[in-house]
This record gives sequence, structure tokens and C-alpha cells, in this order.
Amino acid sequence: MTTTNINFQEHRIDRGQGSIYVRDYAGTEPAFVLMHGYPDNLHIYDDLVPHLAAGGRRVVVFDFLGFGDSDKPAGAKYSFEQQLGDLHAVVQSLNLNKIIPVGHDSSGPAAINYAIEYPQHVDSVCLLNAFYMESPTAKYPEFIELFATTSLKALTQAILRSPEQFAWVLGFQRSKFQEHLTDEQKDYYSKFLGPIIDANFRQQPSSGPAFAQMTSQHFDELARNTKRINQMWQINVPVKLIWGETDPYLNYGIARHLSTLLKKPELHVLQAGHWLQVDIPDQVAEVMLARK
Repeated sequence: MTTTNINFQEHRIDRGQGSIYVRDYAGTEPAFVLMHGYPDNLHIYDDLVPHLAAGGRRVVVFDFLGFGDSDKPAGAKYSFEQQLGDLHAVVQSLNLNKIIPVGHDSSGPAAINYAIEYPQHVDSVCLLNAFYMESPTAKYPEFIELFATTSLKALTQAILRSPEQFAWVLGFQRSKFQEHLTDEQKDYYSKFLGPIIDANFRQQPSSGPAFAQMTSQHFDELARNTKRINQMWQINVPVKLIWGETDPYLNYGIARHLSTLLKKPELHVLQAGHWLQVDIPDQVAEVMLARK
């Protein structure tokens, strides 16, 4: 079951620097608004969307500016604040009243900060193996650590200019993410997820500039959000933390830590890796659709 079998409306929403690409699947609200992470794009949800749509819910999925099918203008400035703005632009342009922002990986900040800054638009929040703030058990992929270390900018820029070197780094990181997956999950990773990530960087214009700018702000964003603990506690809606327990980086400890800082946490741990929406989309959808 894939999104190719489901009708959706396409939108392009102007963001000043360029437009972002949006897919809107009809259903009842509150809408799930699905957001992707650093190395990928909206296609990481291709197997999850059909399960959510089958539950009768409206689903909106989009590419952040600089990624996927959204514009990648030369000289654009990318930031976590810009991604928060992308989310708000989607909500306004599609006249969404209440949403469930769903953050995976580096879109965790957009999901939580949207609930802090626009509580009138948020029914609940959902995080899938995401980060938000400094956490005692956090370990970040070597690929991200490399590009997030600003003193190594000359090296990382050289890697970005060399398709061969960049491919090698991507290959190394791919093997690390797959270490704890089942054989079936590894096979699907290679057939489905790997090509999504590769295309994000190899197709021109590339997502490389957006990736480089976003990762360079990684540790500063963690520090900024760590200072928002009191505001996190004011989030008065349920926050579902749905975690793949075999993720070697954004591990279960991050979810446990976040759950202690939220007023209404719901913690769910599943047998999957970092991209749990790819590994076990049916189980992830079941948790997302459940209402207390």
C-alpha cells in the first residue's frame, strides 16, 4: 500500500525565497501535518499516509524549503525558524484550524515550538524519533556531527563539492543506521529509503545547501530549546512520543527525557529503527490514530 493509490491535492505555497511543495489528502480534521528531517523529504511518509487516510483523517505532508520538490533557490537562507515558518504557512494557506504537527528527526523543534507559539492551532503533537533539546543520552549520527562542527566547515564544504566523497559518507552512515534492523527492514531500507536520501542530494538543484546550513545550526538550536523548558511545560495538549527502540542515535532515552518535561506525555516504544514510519507504518498509524 503506497500513496500512489490515493488521491491528493498539490499546492505550492510562496515563502518569499521560493515556494514549498505540499500534498493534501482529504479527511476529517484535525489534520496530521507530517514533517521530515535533515537528509530526506516527504516521501519518508509514503507508506504511512495510506494507513492514516484509511482511518478517515486528513493528512498534509510537505517538503521544507530547500528539500524534495520544494524550491532550492541559490543563496537562500535556511534555519529552524524558517522551517517553523514553513509549517505556519501551510496551516494558513490550507485554512487548517487545528492540526497535529508530526515531527521526525530534525523537525522535532518545528513540531514542539509550533505548539508553544501557536497553541490555538494545535490539537496534539506527535514526535517520531526526533530531537528537541539537549538530552543526556543523545547521540547524533556521525554524518550530522561532522556537518554540525562549524570548525570543520572547510572540510564539509569540500565534501559537498565532491559527489564521490559525499556518497562515501552517506554510505557509511547508511550502514550504521541499519546495524540493528531486521533483515527484512534492511532490505526495504536499501530499496526504498536509500534512494530517497540519495536523490535528495544527487538531483540538481541539490538539497546539499539546505542540509549544510541546517546542520551547522544543530547544537545552537538544541541550546535554544533547552532554555524553553518552562514553555514546554505549558503545552496543555497530549504529546505522543512514538519511538523506534533500535535507533542507535536518537534513542529511547531521549523520549524518556522529554516525557519528564511535558504535562501530557504519551510514550510508545516500538520494534523499529530511526525511520519507524518506514519500518512499521501500520503500527505507527495505529498509535497515531488512537484517541483517549
